[in-house]
Amino acid sequence: MFMLESHLSPEQSQALQAVQSVAADANLSLFLTGGAMRDMFGGFPIRDLDFTVEGNALKIAKTLTQKAGAKLVDSDEARRSAELVFPEGVRCEVAMARSEKFAKPGQAPRVQPATIHEDLRGRDFTINAIALSLNRASRGLMIDPTNGLADLERKELRQVTNYGFYDDPVRMLRMVRLKARLGFTVEERTLGSYRNARESEMEKNIAPHQLLNEMRLLAFEPDPLACLKAWEEEGLLQLFSPALTGSKLNAPTFQRLAKIKAQIPFASGITIDDYALNLWVATELLTPKEKAALIASLKMLKADTDPWQKLDQRSKKLEGLVKSARLTRASQIYDILKKARGEEMLYLYLNSKLRTVQDRIKNHFTKYLPTMLDVSDSEVAEAYSIDPSSPKFAKAKAERISLRLDGKVRKPAPPPVVEAPPPPPRGMGRASRFR
Repeated sequence: MFMLESHLSPEQSQALQAVQSVAADANLSLFLTGGAMRDMFGGFPIRDLDFTVEGNALKIAKTLTQKAGAKLVDSDEARRSAELVFPEGVRCEVAMARSEKFAKPGQAPRVQPATIHEDLRGRDFTINAIALSLNRASRGLMIDPTNGLADLERKELRQVTNYGFYDDPVRMLRMVRLKARLGFTVEERTLGSYRNARESEMEKNIAPHQLLNEMRLLAFEPDPLACLKAWEEEGLLQLFSPALTGSKLNAPTFQRLAKIKAQIPFASGITIDDYALNLWVATELLTPKEKAALIASLKMLKADTDPWQKLDQRSKKLEGLVKSARLTRASQIYDILKKARGEEMLYLYLNSKLRTVQDRIKNHFTKYLPTMLDVSDSEVAEAYSIDPSSPKFAKAKAERISLRLDGKVRKPAPPPVVEAPPPPPRGMGRASRFR
């Protein structure tokens, strides 16, 4: 539990506590599973929280929307799972512990409630089959029935069952994506099973909704381009679109986007729709006909296409605000951009033909946000003689940030370093003991 708490951000800790509280009130066994456990033990940043409950997960999700202000992004009635986003931007999945039986490859499985051990033994790879109990009686107990922790130490991908790629062929895409992200090797037997499944052309059984889900997961990868190239090398990228090959992978723009994102300070509070942004980059060089073919192959609905196809249209309003000649102070630009969507700012940074807009967004990332983060509560409390718990504190802090941005007040000087007095000579110490 100490390891978990040290890996979580304050916002993730708050979300975890909310899920724990709701599950405890419903008297359901709760476990942290999947990617969160893999990333924690593997030494990677925890991006999303995956929870498994032995019981009605959809009921837990509904309660979280009512009590914790979480937003329901997606749900799966068959698997009794829901994807949520908390007000602080933390994404999580709450799913029922289940067993899945596949009648035919690529078809929807027959889902039944199960114990956490049965659930873990039915997962794709051993490194994703580790759980941590969050229940009062067994809090902190690790469950690892497939020895996934050892595979993490060996940096090896090993499938849980020998028929994983035949039961659910989308796992082939997942294996290549995880290999590209983590830099792990594929265990020999798993690699052989993968090659046999490819020879049997099992990838043709991957359903369109599964391809769309993989495209969504790709958007949250730290390096989407590396995953796209890995799929291309394996001949799997054509499942999404035969046009997404070679120069049309848009590597230069992906690389520019990565560099720009690296300029954004950690804990800046910026919310980015990575799905909209990365899918726009991935399809930028496609013709309208090729885009239409991609939409058809993934059976995208309007809700799936609007985020990336209308990103340009949505960003124009922000561009009009940022380019205004009336903005003469840094605090004025900051006040506009702090309310803007992250994907719209990044889109304009990449595409705006107005140098003023690009420079102001760059300054926001590299100057204004670091200044905002540098204004501490103690500085505000001292400057305004106000307690941080006061209702007026937020307004005072906003004013202090504006003054710092406009250069009207300076950053407080650090307290002087008081040097410790030198130790007394050894002889004096000995003599004093004999007096």
